[in-house]
Amino acid sequence: MNKIKPYLLIAPATILLTLIMGIGIITCICQSLGCFPQIGLNNITFDYYKEILRDKQFIESLCLSLKTAFISSIISVGIGLLLAYCMSKSKFSKIRYFMINLPIIVPHIVVVILIFAIFSKSGIISRILFNIGIINDSNEFISLVNDKYGIGIILVYIYKGTPFIAMTAYNVLKSIDDKLEFVAKNLGANNYQTFKFVILPQILPSLISSFIILFAFSFGSFEVPYLIGATNPKALPVNAYINYIGLDLINQRPKAMAMNTIIAIISFVLLIIYNNLLNKINRYK
Repeated sequence: MNKIKPYLLIAPATILLTLIMGIGIITCICQSLGCFPQIGLNNITFDYYKEILRDKQFIESLCLSLKTAFISSIISVGIGLLLAYCMSKSKFSKIRYFMINLPIIVPHIVVVILIFAIFSKSGIISRILFNIGIINDSNEFISLVNDKYGIGIILVYIYKGTPFIAMTAYNVLKSIDDKLEFVAKNLGANNYQTFKFVILPQILPSLISSFIILFAFSFGSFEVPYLIGATNPKALPVNAYINYIGLDLINQRPKAMAMNTIIAIISFVLLIIYNNLLNKINRYK
């Protein structure tokens, strides 16, 4: 009874979430395969997948989403690790703890507004450059929002992802025995070698799992690229949404569901990688 008690306690929430998510996923897959009786589609086909995979706009959207998610996650891991290492070497006051956690509390939409206010053509940086005479007009400033490279999107994800990595890495670093560093330095290792060969191997599994979490979230995020992304190319979730609300239900709705299914498949693969990584970490411990 003690073995099954935890499962019984989480059963109500698990059943509810499974039903809600299961029905949504099944409906999405069926409609992506052309099984949508409400609008007269009854034959199962892979034509919609073939069509979007041949579509240049879909490929550009997929590449943009992968690029922004990967770059922002990598930079967040690098900056977050550096912050965590610096914090672990000094006294971590409550004020510092609050300052690090503040970006996590702030919603993405607020961060989008902040990025607009700072990096747009009429933003703070543009005005400063104009006042000191570097640029003669706001149009000369290279806007970092609504650009085709997704720089604004990346900045938002970095702002939100860096403190998450910092707090995760900091908790791991504080659990590492300081004696290991002392031993390495007594054997002649410098600070860089100590970090590379003693600290980094112990924190690397947590960094990889955190990177996967950030990447999966950034890849499937809708509101940030919708608000701050370029008109063309659009991020994949935005492209799927536009097709979903299109008036041509027979052609656009199944294509939108096919895009959503591809997003779900990529996220599911990342979930499997994350789960396998956690299992390896637990076995190592």
